[in-house]
Amino acid sequence: MRILVSDQLHPAAIELLEETGEVEFRTGMSNEELIEAIRDKDALLVRSATKVTREVIEAAENLKVIGRAGIGVDNIDLEAATERGIVVVNAPGASTTTVSELTLGLMLALARNITRADSSLRKGRWEKKNLLGVELRGKTLGVIGTGRIGSAVIEKAKAMGMRVIGYDPYVSEKAARNLGFELTGLEEVIRNSDFISLHVPLTDQTYHMIGREEIAMMKDGAFIVNCSRGGTIDEEALLEGLESGKLGGAALDVFEKEPPFDNPLLKNERFIGTPHLGASTEEAQRSASTIAAEEVIKVLNNQPATNVVNMPRVLPEVLEGLKGYIQLGELLGRLTGQLSQERLSAVSITYCGGLAQAEGLEVLTSSVLKGYLSPILTGGVNLMNAGVIAKNRGISVTEGRRDEAEKYQDLIILNAMADGEEVEVKATLLGGEEPRIVGIIGYEVDITPEGKFFIVEHDDRPGMIGQITTELGKHDINIDAMHVGRREGSQLMVTSVDKELKEDILEKIRNIKGVKKVMTAVV
Repeated sequence: MRILVSDQLHPAAIELLEETGEVEFRTGMSNEELIEAIRDKDALLVRSATKVTREVIEAAENLKVIGRAGIGVDNIDLEAATERGIVVVNAPGASTTTVSELTLGLMLALARNITRADSSLRKGRWEKKNLLGVELRGKTLGVIGTGRIGSAVIEKAKAMGMRVIGYDPYVSEKAARNLGFELTGLEEVIRNSDFISLHVPLTDQTYHMIGREEIAMMKDGAFIVNCSRGGTIDEEALLEGLESGKLGGAALDVFEKEPPFDNPLLKNERFIGTPHLGASTEEAQRSASTIAAEEVIKVLNNQPATNVVNMPRVLPEVLEGLKGYIQLGELLGRLTGQLSQERLSAVSITYCGGLAQAEGLEVLTSSVLKGYLSPILTGGVNLMNAGVIAKNRGISVTEGRRDEAEKYQDLIILNAMADGEEVEVKATLLGGEEPRIVGIIGYEVDITPEGKFFIVEHDDRPGMIGQITTELGKHDINIDAMHVGRREGSQLMVTSVDKELKEDILEKIRNIKGVKKVMTAVV
């Protein structure tokens, strides 16, 4: 086996690879040099510096696997790799301990004014009385996002005597109890926490999820720590909270713009900033490198890998036949997760028509779960492990087959149970190629799943659609397209709009007489 390593890896990982095959270690290559070097290689290992583009992948004649020593795979063209049948693996758990320890370290630094005290002492001042701190013991920590790293923070905070509450719309009450924290709503976490720690990916839903309104809700003197992703906190609002004294302090390891040299937060004495150090420990670097190397070796030896990012281990011809439906499944999961609006407890997926006879349907089930889970987890959710992650979060998954597919050749029906309420969505590929949503909560619709959607269930009587669209117009919301489904005295109005609707607009529409349900989604 011929293995190319194009970024710095820990020596322990290189030793592992050398036991498997011939290793070529070349860093700092240009794109042209990489294209030439990859032609005869069976495996490629990278960190974040190497850009594995479609051009690079198409130049590889024997490539079987690409390993990423870390979590993010933004530098790898996953679509191109999947099309070529190349497995992409990563090391999502390598930085869990490291990031969680940094989070606790920043909390302690804020609570005890450690950085301010150090700076003051170096300037020849002894300001003991002016640097009075607080204990973590007995304080309430609010964790937003209780996945791998969030859970590690919870365990460490509990060991320090903190009470922990958490918000995660994709975690069940049972899973929260097992971890030992109180699962509650986002607003409750914001209002009731002495310390708040974010552990969420950056998505359309989490961008600036902590802004002026949220900071105004917080306890006076609350502390905020973010070691997840830059952009999840509105940094202008954060600075205002620090300058006004509303916040006791804030610490960021990640920024919306990096490096943040011109960021005014760096001039505020209540603020602590670190240069994206989350995974920067000797242990994490070694772990990321060796885990990625071990995963690559598994694939080269035709063994099942754990951290597959882009595809499960199924026959290439089966995967090729399901490719369009895998994409449809992800869309379906992402859409249904937003329409359910509550914590998912159970999922039932029924494959109808020709799909009922297909092989590899477990791949489609995984794609649905991946679509549902990916928006709220930072890396690590893939077709291989989506089912395990769902199980660990208390989500029951059932799969069924049905020969009859209504008026379609193939049909996927997804029933999601969330806090006692069921949401049903149906989808198909028209002509085997064009994705369509053809049913929502019992209404027949015909929607191309792309863009921002505003969905209202209301009484079927004259004037209802006019009232709703008039309210949209008052707030400069343009409608790109509309579809109306009808059943038993009710209608479902599905509109594609040019911007997301804020909560105050949604509340006004909910208050229109005859409106039964209001939902939004971005797909």
